[in-house]
Amino acid sequence: MATIYDVAKRAGVSPATVSRVFNGTSVSPEKVEAVRAAAAQLNFTPNRAARTLRRQSSEVIALVIPDIENPYFTEMARGVEDAASEAGYSVVLCNSDADVEKESTYLRIAIAENMAGVILAAASDHTNLDEILATGRPVVAVDRGTGYGIDGVVIANRAAGEAATQELIRAGYRRIACISGPTHIDTAAERAAGWRDALDAAERAVDPELLRVSTFRVDGGRAAMEELLALPEPPDAVVASNNLIGVGAIQVLTEHGLTPPAVGVAVVGSLPFTTLSPSAVTVVRLPARRMGVTAARMLLERIRGNDQPARSVVLRDEVQPASIRR
Repeated sequence: MATIYDVAKRAGVSPATVSRVFNGTSVSPEKVEAVRAAAAQLNFTPNRAARTLRRQSSEVIALVIPDIENPYFTEMARGVEDAASEAGYSVVLCNSDADVEKESTYLRIAIAENMAGVILAAASDHTNLDEILATGRPVVAVDRGTGYGIDGVVIANRAAGEAATQELIRAGYRRIACISGPTHIDTAAERAAGWRDALDAAERAVDPELLRVSTFRVDGGRAAMEELLALPEPPDAVVASNNLIGVGAIQVLTEHGLTPPAVGVAVVGSLPFTTLSPSAVTVVRLPARRMGVTAARMLLERIRGNDQPARSVVLRDEVQPASIRR
């Protein structure tokens, strides 16, 4: 069965244009003719349910996140849904898998379905918002930047990385490593910068070998921790720059008989699953749910016509890492 995307490809137009033709929105006669000819050739019939959804577009927003399996983003999504539901809006949750092409597909769907706006945790620094912003729909960046002049909500990531490292220093660890996320994600870079800040402030040398770049996933944390343990002089502590990296690092340490706090571990973000005592690991909690609520409220303000200059909100919650017992 032909879809709106098949018609768009055959007619040489965007899916949004096909949607406008079948919903009676103003489109040039040439494009109307091309779309209707393509639809006839493909035996395409507009779906009534989809058209109904489009007419109710003011009540639907999209949330595009890079990893639905990460509890951090699940908590953020709950905050978005809470705020949206309270205002009478529904949320369509889209998982990009940190893939720019998949992310672009979801953004095109948001256009084609005339969703009222988008909240986006960008897949990378190559995220392209040109098409959706050209439609006039509001987009709010969450957790990380996009390079566009749009509203955004982030956490004080550098301060979080610094706080995690400071706690390990206070606990007496001397050779402190950091497992960072991908270099193209500013969240990861800022948390690694916080690690450096804390070491500099304590007059500790920053050994480049102790900084490992990984994915924000469990297997990334495992691989980086194995590399660190294989060094001629392994670290006696490690800062994990997100929750899943922390899980992977702890798994490897445990397998090597180095269960924390034998080797210190500080995790930026909540630790979703571990059998360790809460006192064995430092956890710097991040206000993911509040970030989601804040982003949703900002988007709703834009949908209702707020046209003030782009705003950047940094949630500067005080971090109070749990103490480590050695």
